[in-house]
Amino acid sequence: MANEVRRSCATPYKTMIGGQALIEGIMMLGPEKKAVVVRKPDGTLEEQVEERVLIKDKHPVLGVPFIRGVFNFCSSMANGVKALMYSASFFPEDEEPEEPSKFEAWLDKRLGSEKAAGAVVTLAVFLGILFSVVLFFLLPTALVGGIGRLCPLPMWGRNLLEGIVRIIIFMGYLMLCSKTRDMRRVFSYHGAEHKTIFCYEHGLPLTVENVRAQPKHHPRCGTSFLFVVIVVSILLSSVLFAFIQVTNTFARMGLHILLLPVIVSITYELNRLVGKYDNPVTRFATAPGLWLQNWTTFEPDNSMIEVGIRAFTLVLPEEEGKDQW
Repeated sequence: MANEVRRSCATPYKTMIGGQALIEGIMMLGPEKKAVVVRKPDGTLEEQVEERVLIKDKHPVLGVPFIRGVFNFCSSMANGVKALMYSASFFPEDEEPEEPSKFEAWLDKRLGSEKAAGAVVTLAVFLGILFSVVLFFLLPTALVGGIGRLCPLPMWGRNLLEGIVRIIIFMGYLMLCSKTRDMRRVFSYHGAEHKTIFCYEHGLPLTVENVRAQPKHHPRCGTSFLFVVIVVSILLSSVLFAFIQVTNTFARMGLHILLLPVIVSITYELNRLVGKYDNPVTRFATAPGLWLQNWTTFEPDNSMIEVGIRAFTLVLPEEEGKDQW
């Protein structure tokens, strides 16, 4: 309650605290702490709080603009996967506990339980990134390359069609995910996360009533970030292929992969810029990402909002304003 009272009397500001929806839970990342709060099947809340050590604190060079983007993205992916696995552990598919697989047993024997868990998270992050690269970057190039064999396209037409196919696949993927029951609940927790952050940024006490009144779409959402990644990739690849006439499909795929670190770095800086300022330009820039959140962010119920409030409160820094964007 002390944090709620203190914050309700402060001048509203944008916070660097961000989060992620989980299976029946929410993770919040503050400047000093990471908190995961999960509502267990019996209705009680399970809390996990850890001190955060930022990459830039260990290696200052990795905090430099246009370098930090890739490393912070990978770190966020690792935190997200770890938190997702933690939340899933409270909802086993079978009543009977499963015996560890031979691969899990081998990892545990070779690395120890803690290192084995880290290896699993690393593998999950790698596979997640690989899936995204294949689905949103390589598949559109392959499809348009196949079309080009049947019907030759000028370079500008090929670039344009690749961009259109990339956006269609991205939007289709989001829409399909939103249709599944389990994902709808995750996306409702997503709404609780956004609403909680908005309530705090508006300088209001963190109560269920105040949080519920807030918008569920937030400009610094991961959905918006991914959409901007797609847009930046289209613009950069169009410029690149305008100067380098690459027609071979596999060569184009390779160049798309080489461009990815540049794309993520630029997008990260753009995301920070639009997150810091609120004016007609930034509102125009974030409008498409906010629109896409219609498929990834749903209205939460009160129990979900309570999870969001608790997770957010756990990561608030003691020093007022230390979390300011």
